[in-house]
Amino acid sequence: MSRSEADPGKVAATFQSGFAPNKTPRRVGVILKGYPRLSETFIAQEILELQRAGFDLEIISLRRPTDRGVHPVHREITAPVGYLPEYLHEEPLRIFAAWRKARRMPGYRRARASFLRDLRRDFTRNRIRRFGQGLVIAAEFAPRLGFLYAHFLHTPASAARYGALIAQLPFAISAHAKDIWTTPDWEIREKLAECAWCVTCTEGGRDELRRHAAEPDKVALVYHGIDLSRFPAPRPHARRNGAEPADPVRLLTVGRAVAKKGIDTVLDALKLLPADLHWRWTHIGGGPLRDQLRRHAERLGVSNCCEFVGGRPQEEVIQAYQESDLFVLPCRIDATGDRDGLPNVIVESLALGLPVISTPVSGIVELVRDGENGRLVAPDRPDALMEAIVELARDPDLRARFGRAGAKVVRAKLDHRAQIGALIEKLRRSLEPLEPVM
Repeated sequence: MSRSEADPGKVAATFQSGFAPNKTPRRVGVILKGYPRLSETFIAQEILELQRAGFDLEIISLRRPTDRGVHPVHREITAPVGYLPEYLHEEPLRIFAAWRKARRMPGYRRARASFLRDLRRDFTRNRIRRFGQGLVIAAEFAPRLGFLYAHFLHTPASAARYGALIAQLPFAISAHAKDIWTTPDWEIREKLAECAWCVTCTEGGRDELRRHAAEPDKVALVYHGIDLSRFPAPRPHARRNGAEPADPVRLLTVGRAVAKKGIDTVLDALKLLPADLHWRWTHIGGGPLRDQLRRHAERLGVSNCCEFVGGRPQEEVIQAYQESDLFVLPCRIDATGDRDGLPNVIVESLALGLPVISTPVSGIVELVRDGENGRLVAPDRPDALMEAIVELARDPDLRARFGRAGAKVVRAKLDHRAQIGALIEKLRRSLEPLEPVM
């Protein structure tokens, strides 16, 4: 695994893209798809570290929260939070007022031209919604902001881009997984051309974005890492081997119930496990396919050994890692091209010494080494997944060896406080007073 790239972004590109410097406000508007979200701990911990580094932040969310709980990290974030109209027809007067103000702003005509050009290539309600949200960003939030920073290259970056164009603010992007692989090539090229810089969290994602960038150095690798202060030192896990019906091997999957996670493959593999191997599997996470997966478990006849517990706060997830014997997440590239980057849940499980079975998809291979700290099997292969589960379930010594190796690499290379230094430097450079290019 290579080190994060600390090469600072070229802020002068802001002016080459036609943005004027805003010398007075130094507050950073952080544009998110939704906040707070249980499934996006990595974003929350980044925001907290930027707050600790002294940045004046304001969170601007495209959606209101739907999760019932929050993680401890969310309670430590003190940045104010504002919500954009999720659907334009729900707040027409707000949109109209924003348009009346934005149309008098110096960048409005350029933003409108960009939007109309985008709409011809992507004639969707979603595209219209992002422009409306961009109007609100420019009219309501931009007067107190000096910079915009959007998490995800698709919808949040679209709203941020339109708002930045209207208000003549520089903006940057943090790209992750789905947003890289499902955003049209033309849109990636244009956003990378206009943004000040872009960071992403896997080598594969970086290489793909650089392939589209006229200035490849604009794109840098910054792993998320995890906040190791929230994860206790690894302790010995139980030595279950599946031989005792009263003490089954405990298998764990954490992740949203969406196609790219491959959770249906887990269920198919469980069906194939030998009768003399006693096990219990737990899934933690919400998601649109959760009920469908529950019904699939019932059809396969394994539901009596499966537990679907929904989303849980981080403290409970950590406890589940500690009480489990094996972490299983057979990610895939789904029918839309969506895929994971490096799932934080894999990093978390290894940090606690819990060995992992996954697949060689995207950034997973940057951490999980087959035969060293886990097993990698081909996606959509229940038979291969079953064999890996059986091997590790029956061999507690192998699990312990993999777990120790995984914890060692995570704790050496993926402490998020070490990783985030490059991002802090980029933001600081972006907020430095700059003289306009004449």
